[in-house]
Formats: sequence, structure tokens, C-alpha cells
Amino acid sequence: PKAAAPASKPVAPKAVKQTKPKAGHKGKVMKGGKKGGVKKAHAPGMRKQRFALKKALDVATKVVKGRSGTRIKKIRTSTHFRIKPTLKLPRKPMYPRKSMPRKPRMDQFSIIKYPLTTEAAMKKIEDFNTLVFITDVRANKNQIKQAVKKLYQIE
Repeated sequence: PKAAAPASKPVAPKAVKQTKPKAGHKGKVMKGGKKGGVKKAHAPGMRKQRFALKKALDVATKVVKGRSGTRIKKIRTSTHFRIKPTLKLPRKPMYPRKSMPRKPRMDQFSIIKYPLTTEAAMKKIEDFNTLVFITDVRANKNQIKQAVKKLYQIE
């Protein structure tokens, strides 16, 4: 860090010359906002001294704080840390990760296991002209319907 220039002693402003108020004013407030017509002394050397004093104080604070100054840590009031949206490009793989697509697990042979041949099932076949099958637990109604159409060529 740069060495601070020796700060000159602050010089007290020169004594202000007071004048007596004129006869017609009787202590009224004058232009400067004070009673009795007080005038300020504006010397060209005073401005330079003030500037030098300000500059010295600035340098002193820079020496204390360092080059980057002090930083205040942001107080977070919410538990979520939200990241600003960034550009998300689609993937462009150099080679396929699988050589062949996987065979579907739920084909018509795994959906329909076997027809049910209990007395109650036989009664449904005779009375209502309805076949009863045992199916896979994970199969839904549409999958069972398609499997029956494929296996038994029903249109």
C-alpha cells in the first residue's frame, strides 16, 4: 500500500469581523441569516486548505480500509437460494449410450398370463359369453384390451 501523505494540521477559520448594525435596521435579520450584519471572510487560501484537509482524510480512510474497502455481508431473509435462469442447450452426444433400444417389458405375453378355469369362471363363459384371464398387476385396462386383440385376433 502507498504511504499516506502527512496530513497538515487543520487550520481554524480566521476570525470573523463583526460590524455594528446600521441605524435603520434595529437588529433585524440581515442577508446572511444572522442578526447584526455579520460578514464572512472568503480568502482564496481557505478553499485550498479545506481541499487539502479533505484529501488527507480520504487518504487516511483508504489506508485503514485498504484498496477494496469494507464490504457488508448481505443478510438473507429467505431459505431459498434462487439461481438466475441461464441458457440450457439440448444434449448432443458423440455416440449413442445404448447400442439397441430395450425390449418392452409389458408385451402381450407378459400382460395376459393364463385363462382362469374355476367353476365361477366357467359359469361366466356359459351364461354371459365372457372369458376370464389372470393378468399382470401393473397392466392397465387399455393394455389388457390391446393384448387380447393381438393374441386372439379380435377386431
